[in-house]
Amino acid sequence: MNIDELISSLRNGPGLERAKAAETLGKTKDRRAEKPLIGALQDSNSAVRNNAVFALGMIGASEAVPNIIPLLRDPEEWVRKSAAKTLGILHAHGAVDELVAALSDPSYMVRKNVARSLGQIGGETAAKALEKAVSDADLIVAHAAKEALEKLNNS
Repeated sequence: MNIDELISSLRNGPGLERAKAAETLGKTKDRRAEKPLIGALQDSNSAVRNNAVFALGMIGASEAVPNIIPLLRDPEEWVRKSAAKTLGILHAHGAVDELVAALSDPSYMVRKNVARSLGQIGGETAAKALEKAVSDADLIVAHAAKEALEKLNNS
């Protein structure tokens, strides 16, 4: 499928087809897919939202950050986890406060990705949040926060 067909599938196909189209659009890294993928962040299907946020990270769509931030509060854990990871990939300095708030997410997997992303983004606010996160009750989160903090301190 060419880019136009993929965008059409993303907009008009059944759920699984939309999710697959979002994934494939990310792999193309074609900037023409950004706006349709941003639109897909509002899809009713969580697989579409998840694949769209991941695809935007693959494309490097920094302008999508304001549209990705609300997904840190998505009802689906895997979407929140992908949103946190993508914000780190995009070095989304404008998302630091929301990421810090997401360190209290009930899911350890989300908190782990948040810690890693804060380490990628850096800055004083991120460092302070990571210092607290090294005491997370979940050892996986605490370890991710420790590694992220070490990365910040060594850069």
